[in-house]
Amino acid sequence: MPLKGLQAFEAVGRCGSVTAAAIELNVSPGAISQQIRKVEKFLGVTLLERSGRTAELTTWGRLYHREISKGFAQFAVARQVLERARNESVLVLSALSSVVNKWIGRRIFDWQALHPGAHIKIIGRDKEPQMGFDDVDFRVSYGSDVLQHEHYTELYRDWVVPACSPSLLNRRTVAAGDLFRFPLLHVEWEKHFTPYPSWADFALNVGVEFKELSPGLSFTLSSSAIDAAVNKRGIVLAQLSMIADELAAGTLIIPLDVRIPLPESYFLAWDRSALQKPFGREFRDWIVRIARQQAAQSAPLGGERL
Repeated sequence: MPLKGLQAFEAVGRCGSVTAAAIELNVSPGAISQQIRKVEKFLGVTLLERSGRTAELTTWGRLYHREISKGFAQFAVARQVLERARNESVLVLSALSSVVNKWIGRRIFDWQALHPGAHIKIIGRDKEPQMGFDDVDFRVSYGSDVLQHEHYTELYRDWVVPACSPSLLNRRTVAAGDLFRFPLLHVEWEKHFTPYPSWADFALNVGVEFKELSPGLSFTLSSSAIDAAVNKRGIVLAQLSMIADELAAGTLIIPLDVRIPLPESYFLAWDRSALQKPFGREFRDWIVRIARQQAAQSAPLGGERL
């Protein structure tokens, strides 16, 4: 049996076309067709009905693809089993990219100091992993995305505040309405998330008219908007959990401490087997603990500001 031909045929059936299969396997469409002809010759049946530049599975082809796809799916499972076995002593944490860049990625060094024998791998990924299939032990999720997982707990509800480089204000004190005279940096998350607090929300909260002098820049990543603010590009509504280091270093300041909560909370999800790994349970408890500390630090004094 020509195994390369089987791989090509499985890819065509799964991807829906010879061209798509060729792109996935990084070969030419002609090479895909050539490999499939070898399988057809071996089996003595026609698997693809060719018409010009298009090709569709025949009745025999659909029947055959349904069965061989089971084997290719098992190959994927076998790879996952092997990877998990290789990483038995490694704890893999997946988190949203900005959370990695500005929160957990900065605090992981505290964990290492407490547990120098633990090996942690951090993956910045916005797409939710499949626990038990993807090579992921823990996941920091936002909002309702966490419902895809079986085991999870709430971490904290973050708050946003105006933040900018101190040189942008030139040491001036400003009122709420004065902020709109400066370049505004916007955060616009992907549509499947509940909307990030906007400058219009901020204006409504402080009781002033929102009137942006010029169109501002928008970022899908909170971390990118924060970096732009550090580089004196404007004022951003920044998550407090993500600017702690910048505030401590003085590269960002809060010109007006008005805090608006995010619509939803961050959560920690985990694969049940992760707690059986060395340091697995301790790692989960540590993340929950520092998240509770973050919640206490971010919440405004004297109750919520909405």
